[in-house]
Amino acid sequence: MYSARLTKIVEEFQLENILPEVDISNRVITRKEVNRPALQLTGFYHRFDNDRLQIIGRVEHSYLQTLDERTREEAICHLFECHIPCLMICKNLEIFPEMLFYGRKHDVPIFRTCKTTTDFAAEMIMWLRGELADRVTMHGVLVDIYGEGVLITGASGIGKSETALELIKRGHRLIADDAVEIKKIADQTLVGTCPELIQYLIELRGIGIINVKELFGIGAVKQQKSIDLVIKLENWDGNQCSYDRLGLNDEYIEIIGNKVICNTIPIRPGRNVAVICESAAISNRQKKMGNNTAMELEKKILQNNFTETK
Repeated sequence: MYSARLTKIVEEFQLENILPEVDISNRVITRKEVNRPALQLTGFYHRFDNDRLQIIGRVEHSYLQTLDERTREEAICHLFECHIPCLMICKNLEIFPEMLFYGRKHDVPIFRTCKTTTDFAAEMIMWLRGELADRVTMHGVLVDIYGEGVLITGASGIGKSETALELIKRGHRLIADDAVEIKKIADQTLVGTCPELIQYLIELRGIGIINVKELFGIGAVKQQKSIDLVIKLENWDGNQCSYDRLGLNDEYIEIIGNKVICNTIPIRPGRNVAVICESAAISNRQKKMGNNTAMELEKKILQNNFTETK
């Protein structure tokens, strides 16, 4: 279970702290979703997720304004009695006195933002998904090649870092070397980053550690990238007959439950691995755009055979 500190959320979204006397230094959020308690304010608490961030927008605020003082107090009291993690008011709306009273009574922080409710909720969900996402650390190199996030894996010493260095010299960007932190942002999206300790660094056997940002400039590095393709490097085996030569059938590798296309590249002296990685990235991008060269070739061959038989 991952968590996000409430203090970090306040700093990230520049929120106004309405009750600074409520200590939030040790408060954390553990849910990726947010909630707008419209139904709860009417008294319906069945299946209420009280551990989510609670957001009050124009609709909820307008409803509270229509209530008499006693009914409004009861509605707000019931909400705060559920021990919600915090209450966030959008569009700089007025803070009802009852909110201040029950916020202090139940030790619930209240924040306010000038952003619209829809925009704020969308940004908050996206940010929480990144902070609380399932994650794993993999041994490999993550490079941005022509806009495709390519994760290069393989046995230690096979040449992953050297390949990444050559790709950087050819104008591509490094995200992480040696250790890649991968987060599952969505069912179809994996995002790779680099541990802060080794950010922008590459280890080259025989030379040592080099700083890519200092040697090649800020344009040669990137902080994060979605993973679109995995390239597995392995030593050439002349007896291996399973190497894909046509590319008709895609192979996949599973990372945190997501399937990612994986190309196995056999390595032997004389093969320019950086150029092969570039070609693999371009080919993967073409396939996503609906252009599959291997399938087009197969279709032409079948049509040609059909014409000859006639």
